[in-house]
Amino acid sequence: MKRDTSYAAVTARKNEIMKASLGVDFDRYVTSPVAFDYERLMKDTGYTLDDIVRIQRETKVGDTPLFELTRLTEVVRQISPRGKGATILLKDEAANASGSFKARRASISAYEAKKRGYAGVIAATSGNYGAAVASQAAMRGLKCIILQEVYDSQGVGQPEIVEKGRKCEAFGAEVHKLTVGPELFYCLLLALEETMFFNASLYTPFGIKGVETLGTEIAAQVRARYRRDPDVVVITHAGGGNLTGTARGLLAAGADKTRIVACSVDLSGLHMASDRDFNRKSFTTGHTGFGVPFATWPDRVDVPRNAARSLRYMDDYQLVSQGEVFYVTELLAKLEGIERGPAGNTSLTAAVALARTLDRDQVVVVQETEYTGAGKHHNAQLSFARKMGVEVRRGDPRENVPGKAIVIPERLEQVTGHGQSMDKLRESYLKNAAKAHPAKKWTDADKAFLAADVKKDVAWLESRLREL
Repeated sequence: MKRDTSYAAVTARKNEIMKASLGVDFDRYVTSPVAFDYERLMKDTGYTLDDIVRIQRETKVGDTPLFELTRLTEVVRQISPRGKGATILLKDEAANASGSFKARRASISAYEAKKRGYAGVIAATSGNYGAAVASQAAMRGLKCIILQEVYDSQGVGQPEIVEKGRKCEAFGAEVHKLTVGPELFYCLLLALEETMFFNASLYTPFGIKGVETLGTEIAAQVRARYRRDPDVVVITHAGGGNLTGTARGLLAAGADKTRIVACSVDLSGLHMASDRDFNRKSFTTGHTGFGVPFATWPDRVDVPRNAARSLRYMDDYQLVSQGEVFYVTELLAKLEGIERGPAGNTSLTAAVALARTLDRDQVVVVQETEYTGAGKHHNAQLSFARKMGVEVRRGDPRENVPGKAIVIPERLEQVTGHGQSMDKLRESYLKNAAKAHPAKKWTDADKAFLAADVKKDVAWLESRLREL
């Protein structure tokens, strides 16, 4: 009997499709509509950190260099108060096979797919992760399909997204180029069902386990060079996997005093699924359109329970403007001789601002970079922004208006960013949990899980519930 491939029918079958394409029965871990056994889910992948290191070395992933940005640090110190200006270190993840940290994320999924006998892998992505999956699939002898949101309804694609699709194809992937909107998830489900390929989702425990080596490497490299743990690690935040995996790795290495700071580009006011707004943003990931929703409710993804749970590990959340990131991107090239993609420099922008508030003997680590070139280059992105009617000018970056004006700083002192309220994020998370399951029905186990998910204790959670 022919299966119903209508949108409603396919999405109704999502749980059985996901189970067949991952080999993970999420029902084994779910304890209520809002809680599940997170650590058991992670442990049941069966991979130790030693296993992951071995697997990643087989496919040119990991052991990336950690650079001290000596010239940038010195310039920051010149504009900092006396005694301030922490040493800024950069973990150069562009050295991975596909040019970004996401190679770590893709490595275990590709290995798992091969081990389980799947013929190929599928991923839905804006591009960097797709390139990582395609690269890892090529080295494992697997077929690869990438579903990518590329165009608005007029068939116009951002140069960065087009470039990332080209890279996926260069690694041998079959790329399905879609328009912005709800069709991405439907097309993913349909492709998984029709091909019976492995679901190399960004949000599985395999993906998060792969990123843990990034955290352990940072701890080991900083200790070897400075005989101390990093004081702060700044992590670009979108869907949460980058932060979750890195933080878990740092904790596994015993760096439990290191402060974890998330950073996103502030795109407030732009709707990520809007046809109009799609091409009026210069950053396709690492921005508040993903960072805030995923922090306040992780389980909005293509698997029943998201293994990326950023609020569980986050100590602070910094926002930066598009103009600030473009400025720091050019500064990195001009001062340090390192040309990297702007999206990967989001966390570097926040680190520059944070370093001015930290003591000189402290160490702040920017935990990733990404490759650049063609459409990913900041000049291409700024040219496209102008073409889409966005004003680009020099001035005070506080005048930046997402979708309308990109204001590039005139001097480094103007790179300050601004904070995002952690308590506001936590309260939004609790409100979303209450929508999924009324708070009056929460058990003690539910409360313990939810409190851990926002990095607080149960007493804090109950006090917030009374206020809310």
